[in-house]
Amino acid sequence: MSHATAADGTRIWYDTLGEGEPLLLVHGQSLDHTMWNGVAEELARHHRVVRMDLRGTGGSDAPVDSAYTTDLLARDALAVLDHLGVARAHVYGFSMGGKVAQTLAATAPERVGALVLGSTAPGGGHEIERPVEASLALRRANTEEGRGLVAHLFYTPAWADAHPDQVATIVPHNPLRAQRRHYEASLRHDGWDLLPAIAAPTLVVHGEDDELTPVGNAALVAERVPGARLSVLPGVRHGYLHEVEPKATREVLDFLAEHPLPR
Repeated sequence: MSHATAADGTRIWYDTLGEGEPLLLVHGQSLDHTMWNGVAEELARHHRVVRMDLRGTGGSDAPVDSAYTTDLLARDALAVLDHLGVARAHVYGFSMGGKVAQTLAATAPERVGALVLGSTAPGGGHEIERPVEASLALRRANTEEGRGLVAHLFYTPAWADAHPDQVATIVPHNPLRAQRRHYEASLRHDGWDLLPAIAAPTLVVHGEDDELTPVGNAALVAERVPGARLSVLPGVRHGYLHEVEPKATREVLDFLAEHPLPR
């Protein structure tokens, strides 16, 4: 475990697992690196996995005196790669982390190998909005009732109820003011004009029954990124990466193996 330092002095926590071509994991809104539990270890069988905590979460600093943007968070990710001396890495972004990954791939193409975008959306006026009920559940995520609602939006109810340890990793883990900064960063993201600029080989993965980020967003993203591959996984929701792991992990690993980093 270590910390990189962003341009504004914010310390960004990260750790590494495994060996091989580097793979940066970018977590979702107001979560932290623990949301990758179970998945990161499997990815690390083939890659040097870099898990980071976005500013405002986990072991990273949580400055809240100014706005967070997906561009700022992407530059934090670059600070981590710089601290590790990694010139180029594959990137796997989940949910809001997928918006950060879009920004990173479009604005620093020389730093990104292959790109995986999970359960994410283009943002802006083109994003297909979640149902009102899902938004209300997210607003109550810090309450006992809200945590249960969010768990069943992430996963099918039977799976969520059988995996309480995993559910514990997908509820907010950061101060309320930092949660607000994350929410604003995701809400204000507009990747519509960025997506066509992505040159990285891209895999878009989504659960067919996702209500937190409706599945129609996956098609929008895949259509905008040149040559992107779309994979919609049946019968699962926002947290497909856990509920149908190892299938989802194997699909990601196979895609990365098709697109090795240039030597």
